[in-house]
Amino acid sequence: MVCLNLSHVTTYGYRQPVSLGEHRIMVRPRESYDQHLIDAALHIDPAPRELRWLQDVFGNSVAIASFERRANRLRVHSQVRVQHTPTAVQDVDIEDYARLYPFTYSSEEMPDLLRSIERQHLDPLRQIDEWARRFVNVGGRTDTLGMLAAMTSAIKNEFTYVARAEKGTQTPIETLSRRKGTCRDYAMLMIEAVRALGFAARFVSGYVYSPHHSDVRTGGGNTHAWVRVYLPGSGWVEFDPTNGTIGSHGLIRVAIARDIYQAVPISGTWTGFPGSFIDMTVEVEASVERAEFADARNVSHIGRPA
Repeated sequence: MVCLNLSHVTTYGYRQPVSLGEHRIMVRPRESYDQHLIDAALHIDPAPRELRWLQDVFGNSVAIASFERRANRLRVHSQVRVQHTPTAVQDVDIEDYARLYPFTYSSEEMPDLLRSIERQHLDPLRQIDEWARRFVNVGGRTDTLGMLAAMTSAIKNEFTYVARAEKGTQTPIETLSRRKGTCRDYAMLMIEAVRALGFAARFVSGYVYSPHHSDVRTGGGNTHAWVRVYLPGSGWVEFDPTNGTIGSHGLIRVAIARDIYQAVPISGTWTGFPGSFIDMTVEVEASVERAEFADARNVSHIGRPA
């Protein structure tokens, strides 16, 4: 078990005061059997006229902030304390009928999984399909978990991780052809690849931390992205292609969605003179307060999102 303190600060700067529109803020970690929210505070400057909470269609916690005065800066600071009991690859227990690929989801689960199986990106030349099929044993049936593990490791080992401050995500085909990208690019590539094989998959946005000094994770210090794949018997299982890991070890979920654009941490509008916007900075700090196998403090920090 790990007790983790998280600080996530997003700051928008403007050359002169602007009118702030409604902002949608999704930075509160999800409650689940493996992560429990102990404390949470959301500080917004300037203070919003109204702040209300809702749960979206995926059960993510979303804060809606409305403002009434102009400002030349907007600062959103989330502070949370999370108790984390991570799962590992050893905890994945797949039903007998799904241990070998191919298999078909049960008739009871299929109606709720269909939208997570549907492809989101065009692949006219079937490049993603061809890449995904390389992990399938052409000579016989394939071990399901072994195949997904091999795909996760291949993205980590065969692609170059490059942090990118610009907004947006590469298409899976662009990531495949360039052989490089950010965590969100890797997540979208893997999602499309496993969907090409008939798996239900979802995009996850959250935080990554290194429980031990010997277990340094790529992407630490900023918001992180990875994949969930539905496996009968274990349900939604975490796969992090950026770090080549399986399970929730070192990962704190904030938002789960069918597509990356449904899991943007902060979005909103402003009104002012053209060219008023200066920049946006993101600072995330994750510190391990207490761990079963480590008592050292682990802190990471960066000024831009991955």
